[in-house]
Amino acid sequence: MSTRTRVAIIGAGPAGLLLSHLLDRQGIESIVIDSRSREEIETTIRAGILEQGTVEVLAETGASHRVRSAGQMHEGIELRFDGESHRIDFTATVGRAVWLYPQHEVLKDLVAARLAAGQDLRFHVTAERVEDAETDRPKVIATDFDGNRVIIEAEIVVGADGSRSVAREAVTGTYGGYFREYPFAWFGILCEAPPSAEELIYSNAPDGFALISQRSPEVQRMYFQCDPNTDTEAYSDAQLWDILRSRVPGRTLKEGPISKRDVLRFRSFVAHEMRRGRVVIVGDAAHTVPPTGAKGMNLAVADVVLLSEALRAFLLQADESLFNAFPETARKRIWKAQHFSWWMTNMLHVQPGADDFDRMRQIGELRTVVESESGRAYLAEAYTGWPLNGMEHNVRQ
Repeated sequence: MSTRTRVAIIGAGPAGLLLSHLLDRQGIESIVIDSRSREEIETTIRAGILEQGTVEVLAETGASHRVRSAGQMHEGIELRFDGESHRIDFTATVGRAVWLYPQHEVLKDLVAARLAAGQDLRFHVTAERVEDAETDRPKVIATDFDGNRVIIEAEIVVGADGSRSVAREAVTGTYGGYFREYPFAWFGILCEAPPSAEELIYSNAPDGFALISQRSPEVQRMYFQCDPNTDTEAYSDAQLWDILRSRVPGRTLKEGPISKRDVLRFRSFVAHEMRRGRVVIVGDAAHTVPPTGAKGMNLAVADVVLLSEALRAFLLQADESLFNAFPETARKRIWKAQHFSWWMTNMLHVQPGADDFDRMRQIGELRTVVESESGRAYLAEAYTGWPLNGMEHNVRQ
């Protein structure tokens, strides 16, 4: 089965679906494929702190009609260390905020919007490789649910297929990218309980970091720092609550039945290249960050907003300038986000082998941030998100 389209998109995650949405608003057709089922895409629970710019793109382009009504606006976060709480007030500091709106809810909105618009969205279609990247007709070679070969010819192929991207190899070849693995991970739980706090708590404790987060009024997500090789069944529920309480001393946690456990490893990655010929990679296919700075999905949205403007100029006006500049322009934000994520991670986590000097230096760094107007402003500006290139045009369309 062979099909032709203007833009072939591999991956029906936030990046791929939002790109198809923004392209459709400009009259550019696309085909989106994903190896997963619609149910799997919409029910896999993941983090969801959205920068203000991400919320504006989703709401003002019609990609999501629920993000502002169902999402919870957070005007700050709490940094907790040395037995004290310090609130970073985003709105007072930089006039911006973030929204708690889990990624699977974003995906429900995007899938519904794309299907309602008649998007050619194909589930259970697995991309195997991308060919002819440096021609004007690159191809996606895939297999459908029944094992039939699927070939999609396009003017542009976009790999939005996550950290195990098939498209990445067509772009980077054997050169790969910049990589950093951290010596710790997060042990995460989902529990049935009301929120323990109105906003997220980032806690630095002598035994390690903890994040007290939320998912909904009934379901909460909490994490504590652990060894990357920790077995998810290594602790009883009672032990997990003991650890979490010890990581936020002086705070009372709302406890409830634990429904899910997982261990989230920390890795940073930036591909050496984001484009080769007419094949482009975005989102987790091009970069990953530690979750401490809440940048993962927001970086994907920033890539897509920028790329959609570049493709509009290239495909509709034969103007290659923005498309040629896309990798370098995108990388500027990517490396800023990498730095912020690295900084938050190292400031809040206990490094293996750390001694008393390291501990006191870390407390000094945290105090420098919370007691400085400039320190609070940097954290607030980076956490709520820098301006999105190309957003104004995408919203106007």
